[in-house]
Amino acid sequence: MLQGGNIGRSGMEITKDLTIPKLFWQRARAYGKGKVAMREKEFGIWRPITWQDYLENVKYLTLGLISLGLKEGDKVAMIGDNRPEGLWAEMAALCARGVAVWLFQDCLMDEVKYIVDHSDTRFLFGEGQEEVDKAISIFDDCPKLEKIIWDDPKGMRNYHEDYLISLEEVQALGKELDQEESGLFERVINQGHGDEVALLFYTSGTTALPKGALLSHWNLLSMGRNLMSVDPCFETDDFVSYLPFAWIGEQMMSISCGLQIGFTLNFPEEPETAQENTREIGPHVMFAPPRLYEQMTRTVQVKYLDASWVKRKIFELATKIGYHVAELQFQKKSVPWYWRCLQWLAYIGMQKKLKDHLGLSRVRCAYSGGAAMGPDHFRFFHALGVNLKQIYGQTEIAGISVVHRNGDIKFDTVGVPLPQTEVKIAEDGEIISKSPSVFLGYYKNPEATEETLQDGWLYSGDRGFIDEDGHLVVFDRSKDVMTLRDGRPFSPQYLETRLKFSLYLNDAWVIGDERDYVTAVSCIDYSVVGKWADEKKLTYTSYPELSQKPEVYDLVETQIRQANKDLPEVARVRKFVNLYKEFDPDDDELTRTRKLRRAFVEKRYEEIVAALYADADVVHVDTTITYEDGRKAHIKTDLHIRAVKD
Repeated sequence: MLQGGNIGRSGMEITKDLTIPKLFWQRARAYGKGKVAMREKEFGIWRPITWQDYLENVKYLTLGLISLGLKEGDKVAMIGDNRPEGLWAEMAALCARGVAVWLFQDCLMDEVKYIVDHSDTRFLFGEGQEEVDKAISIFDDCPKLEKIIWDDPKGMRNYHEDYLISLEEVQALGKELDQEESGLFERVINQGHGDEVALLFYTSGTTALPKGALLSHWNLLSMGRNLMSVDPCFETDDFVSYLPFAWIGEQMMSISCGLQIGFTLNFPEEPETAQENTREIGPHVMFAPPRLYEQMTRTVQVKYLDASWVKRKIFELATKIGYHVAELQFQKKSVPWYWRCLQWLAYIGMQKKLKDHLGLSRVRCAYSGGAAMGPDHFRFFHALGVNLKQIYGQTEIAGISVVHRNGDIKFDTVGVPLPQTEVKIAEDGEIISKSPSVFLGYYKNPEATEETLQDGWLYSGDRGFIDEDGHLVVFDRSKDVMTLRDGRPFSPQYLETRLKFSLYLNDAWVIGDERDYVTAVSCIDYSVVGKWADEKKLTYTSYPELSQKPEVYDLVETQIRQANKDLPEVARVRKFVNLYKEFDPDDDELTRTRKLRRAFVEKRYEEIVAALYADADVVHVDTTITYEDGRKAHIKTDLHIRAVKD
């Protein structure tokens, strides 16, 4: 069994009486106008918002919700981009002793309807016209929903439904109530208790409908305190908030840790400019899913191909030095002085500029979580001198329970437990955890709660083991572990992450459970492969056409042979097919956090799977794809099947 160590100093004592609103009130009163709480980039300019501004906006929004009839325990949902108004809405819901519910902005109508209806949401905050349209379309199907609140007036001039109200109007109601009942805001905040529900968080739903996890103030604050005791942050730090607030990882950093430390949150101008805006800010701490780090790696690889001969040689030499130094550190060996000198030259010659380009110039700790990260990606960032750490956790434990420690990083593990956290392996290999951050249960789902929570232990559904150094190794989701033809277990996710290290592959799906051999369905990166095809003078008009080019199959086969290296013969990919499109959450192939829905894709593409295990060279596909706005497109095409040469 693994157990976390003692708690270090985290800047503030966390007790069960403390709530997120109480902590917010303390921070805002202490900092006032003298410190920037958050910034948002608008029209090319970073707009600062002080803690006093933050407090006043939240105060009047809270009182406005109370004026509209919000009662203790009522649900308030939010949908929109990362922006100050979204965070104000969440904080106002908590200050009014309500429960906050976040939705992914790209949720389809059915997903919005399910979460709003299942959560019994009474008030829904939508950023602008797009979100309001979604809310209006499901309003009649959600009997508990009473008001839709919007804050961006663009396109809203001709909307006159009586259940629509602007954020400014809600705040105006709050100001009126404040004049009538002075001190009400503080009194409501002080009535709260740490054991009360703060967030109703819907899981990604990889196998079924999402479940609503109930997280208390104590769950969230104790997790933040324990993480900060391992990797302290400072009130002078900057953090860029661009991942969806509907993902527990963003809540973990922006709320659980951010309020306790008091660092500054920075909101990009648009999701599309997040990378550029991150570079401008230069955050001190960063948290992201593996997908983002994979994209960074791909960006560097593409830049390398476009660089001049001299720049490529400098990159190759600096990277070689970085890999060697990183390997010494992984093995906990001292770095000789001459290698330190070479590392400094590599930093000056390449790493400094590259890290700045990626927005990592000031990063003290970078975390990856939410899914497995391939060892190739992990080594790559450490070779650049980025202190990248793997974390392990889930929504049901407020985001994180295990993390790497400085000087004790192993790329094939996720580290050791946080303080106050115990982790052990059940008889069947399942990872189970116990900590103050373990959730209260699932909303309106006692059966799932009873299955997941047993005697205070959280059953994760993941398989793993504890290695000789006391690190937790996560094998894969129990339901996803494959049995190879020789009977040994194998993680398809491990091979998929190796395949995705290629700059030409955007995604991969490995198949082979209890089958004669392993196969793969690959999704090419259209922009990168398209550029490669242009250089090769290959003509194409669309993704489906490009993906089926023989030359592209040759390219992908090379990537697969590289990934097959060092794998047992029975675990190597023997056949593959290039899919006619990328996997997409709008087609239910991925969750909103970009995890593969294996059971769904296996059913959807059962003809492709059958062809991979038959004596066939081509499989005909006749299917429908769905766009975010609900439009559908019918596709008919032939996909080629290729055997991988040894």
